[in-house]
Amino acid sequence: MTTPQEPTWTLYLIRLDSGHLYTGITTDVERRFSEHKNGKGAKFLRGKKGLKLVFKREIGDISSALKIEAAIKKFPKHRKEALINGGFCIDELLPD
Repeated sequence: MTTPQEPTWTLYLIRLDSGHLYTGITTDVERRFSEHKNGKGAKFLRGKKGLKLVFKREIGDISSALKIEAAIKKFPKHRKEALINGGFCIDELLPD
């Protein structure tokens, strides 16, 4: 008998027209981004136009994804921009 495989969690960042960055995690980035664009989910994004998915990276399990999401939400904007532009490697935050 096989056991169901755990879903793979992905970290993503969305840029608003204002330049603000929203950080989230999901098992289905395309579905979740569509929900955000349609006003569902995060209150921070409701009613906002011009949302752009600017970063996504598979993390693995939910525990690791939650820890990395929490860490990145504490980053100053310039460090999030470095992540988006490849100047910072998220692997530094992944567990060994």
